[in-house]
Amino acid sequence: MVRHHRAVTALSAAALLLTAGCSAGSAGSPGDGASAPGGTAPGPSAAAPATDPVPPAKGSVKVLRTVAEGLKTPWGLAPLPDGRLLVSSRDDGTIVRVDEKTGRKTELGAVSGVSPAGEGGLLGIALSPGFASDHMIYAYFTSVSDNRIVRVLYDDKKPAGEQLGAPDTVFKGIPKGTVHNGGRIAFGPDGMLYAGTGEGGERGLAQDRKSLGGKILRLTPEGEPAPGNPFPGSPVYSYGHRNVQGLAWDDRQRLFASEFGQDTWDELNAIKPGGDYGWPAAEGRSSDPAYQNPIAQWHTADASPSGIAYVNGVIWMAGLKGQRLWRIPLKGTEAAAAPQAFLTGTYGRLRTVAWAGGDRLWLLTSNTDGRGRPRPGDDRVLEVRVS
Repeated sequence: MVRHHRAVTALSAAALLLTAGCSAGSAGSPGDGASAPGGTAPGPSAAAPATDPVPPAKGSVKVLRTVAEGLKTPWGLAPLPDGRLLVSSRDDGTIVRVDEKTGRKTELGAVSGVSPAGEGGLLGIALSPGFASDHMIYAYFTSVSDNRIVRVLYDDKKPAGEQLGAPDTVFKGIPKGTVHNGGRIAFGPDGMLYAGTGEGGERGLAQDRKSLGGKILRLTPEGEPAPGNPFPGSPVYSYGHRNVQGLAWDDRQRLFASEFGQDTWDELNAIKPGGDYGWPAAEGRSSDPAYQNPIAQWHTADASPSGIAYVNGVIWMAGLKGQRLWRIPLKGTEAAAAPQAFLTGTYGRLRTVAWAGGDRLWLLTSNTDGRGRPRPGDDRVLEVRVS
């Protein structure tokens, strides 16, 4: 069923600040005891149990190879069950399939209705939880009027360029702007669809729970407010965000999200259902107990965080302006040690990071987005080993 929601529809060289959880209690989420797909939302988790393993304070990164290069404004990345990778192009509005063994690129087709401008365009992509049988790809994109989520049928038996069906609109009415369009989508361990949105440059939307801007949304795969959401009948899961760019869950089904700051602090947050993350009143850590504090924060020149991935007790976070890959070891919903930077400046702007199985990541660069300095072969997918 299609539902139209309207108005309801730093680390600097000198200093790094870590926060020890949230100011209004422990943040976690979806939380311990998450239900099976179709069930109600799990509640906020308690403080980290003593049995939570804590990874080493320091880790390592080794780039194994360049998988593919020559991508144009890549944004979203979704690994297929057979190992191949899907990559969305923000400005072209297309999805490309990358053979992870040979690097060969095949254009599946364009997603109809994409209207790229500024930071908007074809952004995050995710596979349906039932992809093995329904072959559906979900996509978050900017249209002429809003940001929305659609699903398209993928048929790899058709000729290249014609493998995407007509988009079925799942959810629309998310505010758009030249900046702050959010765009990351992911299916959680509960089978629900989560979407990180931006406030489109209108700060007040982040605190307005009737607005879809500056939020993390939790939806059924059909685009309805998910059962058990913190505000009955609303898709809003958390609010007070400026521009959510990354979503990932740990092995206890707790949700984490990365977020662009403005001039001072970027954030990594542990997400509590119904939590207020402070924007625009707070950027980074706040003394006001009404707001959930980040578990780590960085000066914007060192991060401008985008995608995140969870591997073996560690959040890995791609940095755009910071041009580096951050390692944040966790103890429950707190940072267990100071974040550690890797690949600083080596590959330019880093947009998306995704788990590749075992101790490996897929890492997507973003030097052709109008803010980077393209180099020969840009942009590319890298295979990285981490610890």
